[in-house]
Amino acid sequence: MTRTSTHHKEHTPFFSRPGVRRFAPFFLITVIALIFIFENRANVKIRLLIPEVIMPLWGALLIAWGLGMLACVFTLRRRSNRHARGPR
Repeated sequence: MTRTSTHHKEHTPFFSRPGVRRFAPFFLITVIALIFIFENRANVKIRLLIPEVIMPLWGALLIAWGLGMLACVFTLRRRSNRHARGPR
């Protein structure tokens, strides 16, 4: 008697996976932001309170984008830790 296996893993389409659906908007916005950043290559004068710096606009935009990403990561991490603890 031959055993035939009917157990096979169902194939989930790539874009239907929860992880992909959750991070797709992040990657799309990141790609658009980076294209915008690297297309703006002119030198600009930037003043932060007292010091004045002349630097490429892409550098200033990249720094601002990076700080925004860090703020997002810390906010999401703090929110997930708060929900994991549950009510007191």
